[in-house]
Amino acid sequence: MNLLETPVRDIALQRPGATAIFRANRIDFCCNGGRSLNEAAAIRGLDPAAIEAELETLAPPAVAEVPQSLPELVGHIESVFHAGHRRDLPELQRLARRVEAVHRDHPECPSGLAAFLEAMENELVAHMEKEEAILFPLIVAGLGQRAGGPIACMRAEHDDHGEALAQLAALTRDFSPPEDACTSWRVLYAGCARLDGELREHIHLENNLLFPRALAGSGASHV
Repeated sequence: MNLLETPVRDIALQRPGATAIFRANRIDFCCNGGRSLNEAAAIRGLDPAAIEAELETLAPPAVAEVPQSLPELVGHIESVFHAGHRRDLPELQRLARRVEAVHRDHPECPSGLAAFLEAMENELVAHMEKEEAILFPLIVAGLGQRAGGPIACMRAEHDDHGEALAQLAALTRDFSPPEDACTSWRVLYAGCARLDGELREHIHLENNLLFPRALAGSGASHV
């Protein structure tokens, strides 16, 4: 495989551990996963060869990291990502409100972050509820080939979530607290960085694995 010319979504699917490397380098492998490694690295101002070298250190895939059947994959997404977002976002808002209140006069205070996280939670929860009530039952029932409309809608909302993550990175200066940041501030930014990585992984599994398999009527084959 010529990694430099391979779409990053394919690398993420085929190489366990690749997503961690992409997250660490802020390479978008979910919403814009069709870009080659060369293109994606260039957008971030990174050396593609250096990223390729990191990827080459990964062990060849032995077993799948995520379930292969559609019902099990849906269950994995719900239990790991849906539940995780619902758990983490309220705490991030609490931390953001505290940081904004205590450090309002600091030149790098993330003013508006709490409100942004609240709006992000509202949109994400509404999105997940639609998946859980409409799309996922169709897929589990083996009717994914008839779900082109709902899947298209979810893909469009995923693009919106990707834009929200870009705004989250901007509000937090790429999740980098100032040198004099207190513990709460550092925990807040670490949590936002974790949310960024987990939501990108979530979108990646749906856009590049679950949805293509469901539309193809396949519960086990790779895309």
